[in-house]
Order: sequence, then structure tokens, then C-alpha cells
Amino acid sequence: MTEDSTRPQTPGSPGSATPPVEEPTAPTGPLPPPADQSGPATVSPTGQATGTPQEKMAQAGSFLTTAHGARLKDSDHSLRAGERGPTLLQDHHFREKISHFDHERIPERVVHARGAGAHGVFRGYGTAARISQAGLFAKDQETEVFVRFSTVLGSRGSADLARDTRGFATKFYTDEGTWDLVGNNMPVFFIQDAIKFPDIIHAGKPHPDREIPQAQSAHDTFWDFVSLHTEAQHHTIWNMSDRGIPRSFRMMEGFGIHTFRLIAADGSTVLVKFHWKPRLGVHSVTWEEALATNGADPDFHRRDLADAIEAGAHPEWELGVQVFEDTEDQMFAGIDLLDPTKIVPEELVPVEPIGRMTLNRNPSNFFAETEQVAFNPNNLIPGIDVTNDPLLQGRLFSYLDTQITRLGGPNWNQLPINRPHAEVNDMLRDGMHQTAVHSGVAPYRPNSLDGGNPFETPDGSRPFIDHPAPVPASVKERALAATFDDHFSQARLFYRSLTEVEREHTAQAYTFELGKCFEQNIRERQLRNLGAIDPALAQAVADGLGLPVPEPAEAPADVEPSPALSQLGRTWPLDGRQVGLVVGPDVDGEQLAAAIAEIAGAGLVPLVIAPSGGPVAGQQSQRTYLTAASIELDAILVASAVPPAPDAAPGLDAKAGAPGPETVDPRVTKLLGEVWRHSKAIAAFGAGEEVLRAGGYLDGTGVVTGSSGQEAGRNLLTLMPGHRVWERFPTTGRLAAS
Repeated sequence: MTEDSTRPQTPGSPGSATPPVEEPTAPTGPLPPPADQSGPATVSPTGQATGTPQEKMAQAGSFLTTAHGARLKDSDHSLRAGERGPTLLQDHHFREKISHFDHERIPERVVHARGAGAHGVFRGYGTAARISQAGLFAKDQETEVFVRFSTVLGSRGSADLARDTRGFATKFYTDEGTWDLVGNNMPVFFIQDAIKFPDIIHAGKPHPDREIPQAQSAHDTFWDFVSLHTEAQHHTIWNMSDRGIPRSFRMMEGFGIHTFRLIAADGSTVLVKFHWKPRLGVHSVTWEEALATNGADPDFHRRDLADAIEAGAHPEWELGVQVFEDTEDQMFAGIDLLDPTKIVPEELVPVEPIGRMTLNRNPSNFFAETEQVAFNPNNLIPGIDVTNDPLLQGRLFSYLDTQITRLGGPNWNQLPINRPHAEVNDMLRDGMHQTAVHSGVAPYRPNSLDGGNPFETPDGSRPFIDHPAPVPASVKERALAATFDDHFSQARLFYRSLTEVEREHTAQAYTFELGKCFEQNIRERQLRNLGAIDPALAQAVADGLGLPVPEPAEAPADVEPSPALSQLGRTWPLDGRQVGLVVGPDVDGEQLAAAIAEIAGAGLVPLVIAPSGGPVAGQQSQRTYLTAASIELDAILVASAVPPAPDAAPGLDAKAGAPGPETVDPRVTKLLGEVWRHSKAIAAFGAGEEVLRAGGYLDGTGVVTGSSGQEAGRNLLTLMPGHRVWERFPTTGRLAAS
């Protein structure tokens, strides 16, 4: 039994007491563990029982302390030179907290453990020359890059289609040094100050007692944190939207998140936010599709990226910047540019394209390249500098510190994937994994024994210079500017910018995730926050949870929507999309070849799905009824009758005899049902039309036919540039734009 006899005795309780709705304020000691849990035996290092009670081995006291027991007043803010100044190296609490967090896991990454990478090239447009002296932005300058995409919360063995933020980190191997642009597929982050990074990750990671749930935010500790630390609400609603389950790495935006400073050749400066815009557009999958993908192919995103590059459908992104005047207050239209939980809508400041990146080579060894690549926001080049964004300031320490443990010492930058493509003469010597064989006897300055080498770089030879930004007279304090206190208006801006379909998906995501929380008070607390974002959203989620809507945390703000934040309503190129051509044993080979030619000619990948492997009607089948999965298809074309194949037996996975047309193989019935439910385009010709009629799909929205294989293929292609046929299913009307 637990100490709280009123708590329900059902499995899944995350703690031993019911949490209150309000954040606790009365100091108490650590709660005891649940009754089903116990620590290891209390024995000495030599195996002798010490008799120490297990509770004496856990944390003690009512107050937060450092590792050496000094009590702390504030663990939410770094020590800074004034509320808008840089973070100070003196901040022992920040350094202890971040450094310990950096070294919590070995050898896989603490965050972003599961990733995929690719090589490519970046070509500058020359349009950034007026605002930055960085050489890679010069017109037609080509720079080699390596990009790593990743999920945040899951381990290396987790699945690709978790609802999560995706890392989007780019290493530019310039001839002036390496520049690392380390961002995400969302433009904001959960926290405003880096000192809170261990907190959000500890909250999002699996519960420490059971190590579940893996790669998910649908649990109590995550929602406990974000519902209390309300600056996380903006990033959270991005995660709950369709952005949290992207269709492909190739179809994700990327963002630098922070505001950076660019320095022109004449010394003038501007502030910028970096954006990666995918040529194929920003697309997502449905929740059911994500679940099916994680079961059928948990490596789906990795495979999609590698297959596209191998097939020559090289993914492309345009790098752009929003440019702001480098004013003393570092504000724009009332938006604090140093707050990483805020965006500036593109309608207010358009994104100016400055270059294009193409990924054209897969790694030859996953471990040597994708696993060992290490990014560092400190890697800057002349013309690019940081700002006093309090999250960015902490990352400048944390990333470098992390690599020392993960990659075995200070020489991680000498691993082949991390080596700069510029000359290095750094006077750093020895250490674990030193692979350079240095000459000379004087790795110090000044020296005469090595002829004075290396010399400091004179101004005319393009040294990197930290911009001499003024630091106003200030006091050392743990504080942020009052402009950081607005935690809801931009979450509301994002939500109100979504179409009704996207709003429905977002409400469903909140309902599912909060429904996975054990503690009702946590659900109620988050509903209160949703009320401050949008009353209709709060009501829809509350209805799904069977709870009343509490009073909102604050009145919803009056905001102007930003249509650029919606993924829907535009058309996009189809390069590398996959179309399944379902055929039976009597398919017309000439018509099938015409359909394949039409689809392949438009840059898509046709996949013939046949009763069994091998050739069919002069074509090679790439999938069978048994191996085909709807999740890998962007559309489907039924090219003939598809009667049950010989292996469609009741005792096998085909489940013959289940409800469905007896004239259609049950696996094709399942395939069509999923494609239909996931709002994908469907086509047919000839006897394939009867297959659709038997399933009740023929006259449905987003279903086309043709008198020939070529015509059916051509008609199918007209449906696909919009990504999905969302209008197939009517919305409920409860979340319509007002």
C-alpha cells in the first residue's frame, strides 16, 4: 500500500502521491517510492551489508542544492550580465547542472540518439553578400556539407515515426573553417534558458523507474513539466500538430531557432533567423499511419532518405534568412528576438533565399559518419556570430562538453567526419585519440624555437572576430527580461494559423497524449493552459477526456494568424514519391507498361505489387500482396482484377474469409482500406475499377479512373501535388476558424 490510501490501486501510477493541480509551494521532503519498487541492497563495495536504510541512499532534504549541498534560490535562470546580457562563465550552478547532464549517457547521445545522415553540397546565391562576409554565401560558391536528421527523445533502437521534434543539424566544411548550424524542424524550443534543458529532457525521457514509455511524450512526467513551466506551451503545440509526425526527412523544414548576428565586410551587422525550406514541401502522416509505420518499418525515415538519394531523387532545401535591424533592444514588432520560444511571422518579415543545399551521397559507414559526427554551435566562421539568446549561450558550453565524454576525449574533431576542410594549426596537443603527428617543440605563444609559428592572423587575412557588441552596465542576476513572460500568445498564433483539418489532428493529439497520463490533476492543469491558447481547442480535448473545462490560465490573446505556418493549401513537386501499382495474374502487360512509364516519367517511383515475387506481364514485381505496406506508398493504382492469391488462406496472415469482397485478395482489401483512410490518392483502369467498386471506393473523393494505363496514371498525378486528399473526410466543425 502507498501512504495515500485514496489513490486508485491500478497499474501505471507514476508516483506515490496524487499531484495537486497547482504547483506545490510548501517545502516537503522527497516522497517515498511506490510500494512495488525497491532499490538495490545496501552493501559496501566489497559486498558487506551495511544495514543502511534504502531511503538513506536517495536524495534528502526539502530544498534544491548543488552537488556539494549548497542551497539554491533559482534554478530557472542562468547568471547573466543583466537581464539582456550574456551568460557568465562564473555561473557554477549552470555549469554543474549542464555538465552533469551532458555526461549522463554513454556512449549514445543523451538526446538525438536515433538519426540518419547524408553528404551534400551547398551553393550560395550571392544574395547574402550585403549582410555577411562569410565566404560560403558568395555567388555560386560550393561548400561540402554533412546533415544529420534525428528524433530527440528516443534511444538508438527506437522507431522513426514517434511524435517528436526532429533535429536538423548541418555541418558546412568551408575553406575558412567549419560552421555548424544546429537546429530542429520546429522554429521554437520548449525553454528560454539553457539551465532548464536537463529538466525538459528528464521530463520527456522514459520514467526512470520502468524506462517506459520509449520515444514518447504521452506520459505524466512530460505533461507535468510543460503544464507547470508554461513557456513550453508554444513548442508543445507544434509537437501536437502534424509537424510532430513528418512524412519524411526530405519533407521537413529546418530552423536555426535562435537569432544570430551576421557581420558584413564593412563591419555593419544585422540580426537573422535561419530557415531551411524543402523543395518538396512540408508534409506529415496521419496518426494511424505513424502507428502502422512504426510496426511495419520502424526505419522508415532512414530508408526513405537513403533510397531517395540512391534513386537520384536528391533532396533539396533552400536556406533563407529573416533579416532584422541590429537594434539595442533586439526587438521586432513587440517580439523579443532573443526569446527562443518566439517566432516572427513570415508575413511580417519574409524569408530571403541565400543558397541551396542538395544531399547527393549516402554515408558508406553509418558508425564512422552518422554516429560519430559531432556538432558544436561554437563552430563559427567570419561573418557569422552569436547573440545573447540565453538558450544559445548555454549551448555554446554544453555541446563542446558533451563530445568529450561521448567521443572519448578532446580530439573528437579529428575523427574523419568532423575534420575541418581548412588548415588547422591550433597548438592543442596530446589527449586521448590524438591522430595528428605534430612537429615542432613550442606549442605556445610567443615562441622563437618554432620560428614564432603559429602567428596570430592580421585583419587583412580574414580572422574570426567576436563582434564587439556592447554590454550595458548591469548587475549579475538570475533573471530574464519581462518580454519573456508571454507564454501563450504565440501558441495561439500557431493554432489559429492552422486549417480546420490540422486543428482536428492537433486536438486529437492532445486528447491521446493527455489520455495516457495517469494523474487527472495534470490533465486538468494542461486543459487550463489550452484554454489560454483557444477555448474551442480546450473544449474539444476536455470532451475527449471526459472532463470539464477549467478556467483558463489567462485570457486568450488577440493575434493575427500566419498562413505560412500551415502545411496545407499549396502544391509541391513529386520527386521520389512512390506509387503502388496493384496487379493480378491477368494484367494487360502493355497497359501496365504505359502506366509505369507515365508515373516514372514524372519523377515518381512505381512499385509493382503482384500476387508473388518475380516477373509479371513483362515487369518485375517489387512487392507482393504479403510484403506491400500502405505506409510506403503515396498513392495507389489498381491495374487489373486482383483475385485471392494461392497463399490467401484463413490460417495465414492473409486472413482469407474475413469481411470484404470475396473477389479481392484480402491483403489488397486491407491495403486499399488504409490508403483510403489516410487520404491518399487512388486510381484504377480496366478491371481495376471493379476492385474499387467492390470496396465502395469508386465514386469517392480523390479517386480517379482512366480508359488506359497511361490516362489513369496521368489522372492520378493531378491529385498528388497537394500531398493528400484531406477533403475526402468532412471535419466536425467544432474547430472551424472563427
